[in-house]
Amino acid sequence: MTTRGVSAPGGVATGAAARRRIAALAAGGAVALAAAIVEYARTDSPAEAGLGLIAGLLAAAVGWLALALPGSTLRGVAIGGLFVAAGISTWTFPLHPVVIWAVLATGGIVFAVWSRPWFAHLPAVPRAGGAWLGLAYWFLGIVGALLVGNPLVAAQRAAYAGVFTLAALAVVATIRRPRRRDDDDPSIGMAAAIIMGIAVLLLAGSGHLFDAMHSTPDSASAQLMRDRFWGGLGLYYHPNSMAGLAVIAALRIGPDPAFPAAQRVAVTGLAGWIVVLSNSRIGFVFALSAAVVHAALGIARARRASLGPCRWPWRAITIPFAVLSLVLVLSGGQEFLLRNRFSGASQSTVSDVTSGRIDTWNQVGDDWHDAGWAEKLFGDARTARAVVTRTDDGAPAGAERLKLNTDNTVVGALRRGGVLGVSALLLGLGLLLWRVVGRRARDAVPVPAWFAIAGLAAVPTIATEDWLLGGTNGAMWIILLASELRLVLGRPPVHPPVHPPAGSGPAG
Repeated sequence: MTTRGVSAPGGVATGAAARRRIAALAAGGAVALAAAIVEYARTDSPAEAGLGLIAGLLAAAVGWLALALPGSTLRGVAIGGLFVAAGISTWTFPLHPVVIWAVLATGGIVFAVWSRPWFAHLPAVPRAGGAWLGLAYWFLGIVGALLVGNPLVAAQRAAYAGVFTLAALAVVATIRRPRRRDDDDPSIGMAAAIIMGIAVLLLAGSGHLFDAMHSTPDSASAQLMRDRFWGGLGLYYHPNSMAGLAVIAALRIGPDPAFPAAQRVAVTGLAGWIVVLSNSRIGFVFALSAAVVHAALGIARARRASLGPCRWPWRAITIPFAVLSLVLVLSGGQEFLLRNRFSGASQSTVSDVTSGRIDTWNQVGDDWHDAGWAEKLFGDARTARAVVTRTDDGAPAGAERLKLNTDNTVVGALRRGGVLGVSALLLGLGLLLWRVVGRRARDAVPVPAWFAIAGLAAVPTIATEDWLLGGTNGAMWIILLASELRLVLGRPPVHPPVHPPAGSGPAG
């Protein structure tokens, strides 16, 4: 029996694959056409509609990349997708917290169902450094809020802590499921969810994707960064966070030889493109750190195999640096790295280069100095997320002050969890790095190359971002935690059923 002239059973599979490709092309074309129609209706310009069509095609291609990744599972995609949705809702609806809480509540329900039996899985969670990084400060903050008599903040923090702890438990339950061997690694699905989230943001912003100025959330600080891509049509994500997600997705897929070479190159190129669109310096630093670590691991592996320099994996090593070189050129070179984000001046003070972060950190230090012993030990207890309010944020006298993130992992731990929060951070970071570089091959399951690269490359981001602390912007945190928990539970790396050409890169 045959299907479209091809012998079964292989012919059936080939015919089904062909139909899926045709359906995907049709869906992508429909998405791009819809983007063009929306842009024409908005601008009444055929040229703008044409650009919208191209942008829609690019967004559809990114979405197809997410769907085509082998090894994705429902649980991985859902867990990662809920974190991506939480991040988008945080930046899209800052004045409508009910939307953010609705997303978190949905996640909490899903995580609670998938993580049963909760107490059986709970002992595994504190064994992971990621748990100390992204969970401990919530519980410390609850204690601090109760000690200063702020039960509302304590209740809100308990809700946050519950959702994110259930997420960690859901990861443990997924890893322990007695199913197929390739069904217990949720990090692949999480990477797919991140890439799909980027595709959605690209589609939402397709009308101005190629413009110099972009749509932004309705906030004073965002309006000063209209030269950076945020998304559009009511769906926004901070450019730095978007770049960080693109890089972590590339790190999950790119170094792993279990994926086809085309997909590995595609996600690397996607990360570079998003760094350009977002104009993110920390995204560039994160990607550069990853490229350096990736090269070092590849060369070290080749030397352990007694391979001469001519047989080192130069192609795999040079591709990330080639992408980063192109990113630097397209972003403006030295000016991209040093200019003032808000004034555009190429000559800036250190505070300007850090986009005002130093002033925010000073404010955190002043607040900690003036706080009582409870908040010194357990963190600021005035708001649930311990946001920072600066008196010199540029707002007119009498106007509501901006609620700022700390944009530094150590400062963020101090703000959210006090001195004990910093101690938990150091413990968690130590555990995470020990699992990356301190374990001996004969004592433990192999450490996936992507996890080693991501864990080491994330260290420089501590200086200007609080990604490792998780929270509503915690997609990077949950994907690192998922891989670490697989090591904690003794699960070896899982490779999707793909056989790439030999020598395509360092093993994962």
